Amino acid sequence: MRGPTLNIDVGELPDEPADLVRLAERANVACGGHAGDDATMRSVLLRARAAGTAVGAHPSYVDRAGFGRVAQDVAPARLRAQIAAQCAALAAIAAELGVPVGHVKPHGALYHRAAADPALAEAVVDGACDALGAVAVMGPPAGALRDAATRRGLVYLREGFADRGLRADGALVPRGEPGALLSDPAAAAGQARRLAASGAFDTLCVHGDGPDALAVARAVRAALDGARA
Repeated sequence: MRGPTLNIDVGELPDEPADLVRLAERANVACGGHAGDDATMRSVLLRARAAGTAVGAHPSYVDRAGFGRVAQDVAPARLRAQIAAQCAALAAIAAELGVPVGHVKPHGALYHRAAADPALAEAVVDGACDALGAVAVMGPPAGALRDAATRRGLVYLREGFADRGLRADGALVPRGEPGALLSDPAAAAGQARRLAASGAFDTLCVHGDGPDALAVARAVRAALDGARA
């Protein structure tokens, strides 16, 4: 078995290391909701094309002030339109550059809300498909987002996190609590190996805005490559 791929959230910071896209097997591109604009999307897509990295949309609540990490009360119909608009912005530039957009992964608070709320999950999946067609959906191994994708007959990519602290039950340590982020490359690599060995995940994430993200991504990619050898 090949084992999980490495996905990295990119296009979020002005000083983002360019090598993150090269290290990623799937790049989740911020498309204007929480971060990113036409210039950053174009830059990431050009780097992905050169590196042969698969590209996906990384839409969020429209919340640049809170970086998409604050839950918003948005009606499903409005959320669907917001997701479609963000994905369409990325799709337009990708089409111009000849880069296929093959998956969608919601960002931040929306990621967790969509996994728990069937109506929001449907809005995310429908909005993405409105703009991108029948793309794969990336999210938690179980929950409403997976169910919405499955009902549509879409490929679902079960995601784990190499650079986030985990509780004994596998839940993420909430941001702001001690141990929420794994900024030590060796610790993140060790967690990646454990998650890969579990067989429960199709892809593992490293956050491009995390502390020492480039070193963490290098260590995690090496760990996953080693596990697949």
